[in-house]
Amino acid sequence: MAGRPSLTLTHVHDDRVTVTLPRPGAKPLVLFEYVYRPDASPFEGPKPFLHPVRTLAGEVVTTFRPHDHRWHKGIQMTIAHLSGQNFWGGNTYVHGQGYVSLPEVGRMEHVRWHAVEAPVDGPLVRLDHDLDWVASTGERWVSERRTWEVDGLDTAEGWWSLRFRTTLVNVRGTDLEFGSPTTHGRPMAGYGGLFWRGPRDFADPGASVLASDGRSGAGVMGAISPWLSFTGRHDASEAISTMVFVNQPGSFRYPTEWFVRTAGTPVVSFAPVFAHAHVLPPGESISLDHRIVFADGAWDRERVEAFVAR
Repeated sequence: MAGRPSLTLTHVHDDRVTVTLPRPGAKPLVLFEYVYRPDASPFEGPKPFLHPVRTLAGEVVTTFRPHDHRWHKGIQMTIAHLSGQNFWGGNTYVHGQGYVSLPEVGRMEHVRWHAVEAPVDGPLVRLDHDLDWVASTGERWVSERRTWEVDGLDTAEGWWSLRFRTTLVNVRGTDLEFGSPTTHGRPMAGYGGLFWRGPRDFADPGASVLASDGRSGAGVMGAISPWLSFTGRHDASEAISTMVFVNQPGSFRYPTEWFVRTAGTPVVSFAPVFAHAHVLPPGESISLDHRIVFADGAWDRERVEAFVAR
């Protein structure tokens, strides 16, 4: 990487932080916006999200509030089943009934910032804040410390990297059970954790999904793998973009299972409670550590493996 890239931050207080890459002789490129105090209905499970997110070529690789899943907003931290509450948003899966509209939809609220900065060394950008997970009853169940870092960017090679770290502490005073629709009876629906909703043009037949164990395509659903890549082609420009999702060693239940779809709804979720629920006692915590690389062009298995290895 030649030199240290310089990124700029624009903070609209009580709303969002925008991260921009200045480009000499060209229009600055907004890499992403982090909306930390969203205006959303209770049904959608209000929570912070990143959208739009762009590659260095300027291609948008997230979708906001698609009509079929209005609670899908770019990149979010989500849990579908938490001791009877739905922090995912939308309808709740009930075994034997399917998806039902229930009032038990929680929300995630920004509490305070620790850092909104572009340091002179270390990561290029750091966004570090506290959140509360608030149940539909108004009770505070989880205290979260969340950090986003832009920890790499290479204009020559056409990629940039976003690291997500979080620690979730049970402050409810009784056990909390983290689960998914699969732990509640629906096969192959283990979504939850850090979740990406891609643009609709990334759906089949143009999508390519790879995992570290040699699996590809639909066979990656539920696979256990340190990394997963998703490549898609954009409408209009016909450009190709690749996202590489990397679960970092030390993250809860490393390596993670994956929830991934290409048909209809292009999605990827780091899914630590895909098929096995986790009970978190009062005062105890779990930590997640993930990285997402946004790249121009189609990265094959060899290139992904070389990047992850370095």
